[in-house]
Amino acid sequence: MIASKALPGRYLGYRQDEQARAFARFFNPAMAPLAPHVCAALDRGGVPDVLLPGFEDAAANLFGSAPVLENGYVLTSDGGLRVSVRTPMPGVTPAMIDWWFGWHGDDAAKYKLWHPQAHVHVGWRETPPAGTTGRALYIGQTSLVDEYIGSTLVRGAIRFVSPRLLGFSDNSLDDDRQATIVCARIGLGDAPIDIGYLAHHVRAVAGGSEMRSRFWMGGRHIGGRNLFGGVAAAVARRVLRLTESDARALLVHCAEEMPHLAGLLPALHAEFSGRDLVNASISIVTK
Repeated sequence: MIASKALPGRYLGYRQDEQARAFARFFNPAMAPLAPHVCAALDRGGVPDVLLPGFEDAAANLFGSAPVLENGYVLTSDGGLRVSVRTPMPGVTPAMIDWWFGWHGDDAAKYKLWHPQAHVHVGWRETPPAGTTGRALYIGQTSLVDEYIGSTLVRGAIRFVSPRLLGFSDNSLDDDRQATIVCARIGLGDAPIDIGYLAHHVRAVAGGSEMRSRFWMGGRHIGGRNLFGGVAAAVARRVLRLTESDARALLVHCAEEMPHLAGLLPALHAEFSGRDLVNASISIVTK
């Protein structure tokens, strides 16, 4: 991973002013151990690339009928990696996930709820349209994040895109009671370079939901967001090779943050989603 320098005023954990926030009681710095199926994937190590399909086969992998490897990582021949993680989410609905991705992106104190041992800062590149919530709020927006992946501080630019733009058109996604999928182009926050894609597919199951996360990073997925970025990306493709340590750190990070989120999200959503609806209604009336 490409490391970033810590910026003044950005830090792990809650300080006194954050402890007074309305949602501060949901901040829990203690995190559960990794799930057994994640530990098994780490013990196994890297797998052949055919077991974790590439980005062009993502839709078939997530929505097809063939058996898939839900937890693991691959190092690709072009210097990239792929990661797959499954997360049970008791009590969580797909709609709650859409709400969360819209709700947390404007406030570092909210972002830290998600992974209190790794998340440092977050902000939208541009202010989302007033009166929007859930999918309508975050799709089309770029979230600028500072977070630790393993021991490396990374400054990322996560551009959320429509699932259909990445080829996900399953009918279940039209009803957020059944499923949702959060899709994004992952880039660097300090340079106009994109380095990969992510997809978090959340489907309703008995007692809650199941999240199936996929990451495709590095190698042929490196690209530029403008002319300068295109030149820099060409260089990066030649010299940047993601390692097994990077793959393991990304797998662990996802396997820590998503269960932690699931543990707090039902109660957080119950308390704060109604306030968003009221604020959205006020915004629409006063336009």
